[in-house]
Amino acid sequence: MFKDLFGKAMLDYVQNNQPENLITETNISEADEMDVSYFFRSFKDMPKLEQKALKLAKGNILDVGCGAGSHALYLQEKGLNVLAIDISANAVETCKIRGVEKTMQIDILQVDDSEKFNTILLLMNGTGIFGRLKNIDQYLSKLKTLLTDNGQILIDSSDIIYMFDEDDDGGKWIPIYGDYYGELTFNVSYKGDKEEPFNWLYLDFNTLQNACIAQNLKCELVLEGSNFDYLARITK
Repeated sequence: MFKDLFGKAMLDYVQNNQPENLITETNISEADEMDVSYFFRSFKDMPKLEQKALKLAKGNILDVGCGAGSHALYLQEKGLNVLAIDISANAVETCKIRGVEKTMQIDILQVDDSEKFNTILLLMNGTGIFGRLKNIDQYLSKLKTLLTDNGQILIDSSDIIYMFDEDDDGGKWIPIYGDYYGELTFNVSYKGDKEEPFNWLYLDFNTLQNACIAQNLKCELVLEGSNFDYLARITK
């Protein structure tokens, strides 16, 4: 059962309801504390990749996996038309409390194909929602139907190959798990409660680019971050 613990932490924070740090752990990393205030950062406190994406955003905008609504609020304040969506009811409620004007609790795969957007944002490891490598085609195909002819998808991710040990020959020692080394399983805890484990995909740029080519989409590298992360722009 989906307990929506990320969303619960956001709602606690915005309502001053004694928020605590989230505890996250993956199949390749140990438990780590995450301060929920990170979801509420202002533009100046965002990573350069996110700042760049927001500066490139234009027209009718869809913010996928909007979280606490920080990206949507920034764009809204710039006078842009933004629809912020998330599968988390608590995240959507948080957005409303913060003043995001257009929100919807919905999975991106369920958005009506008649809706068209000039910019679709998938930030904070936007490829994560794909879950597994085998799902990329399904998601890219759906996103493509929601784009205007001259529209753009702005998406970020990281190549997490750096997290694996090197062998004596300089190659990477990658445990056999799933179809691809960027397929992780996340475990999240909040206030002593545990979320059901969920899949989350980190994607290197070349793999994303190849997947886009298969969908007759163009994928260009916009900006690289300081820790193997990048921002990509996908167009028809």
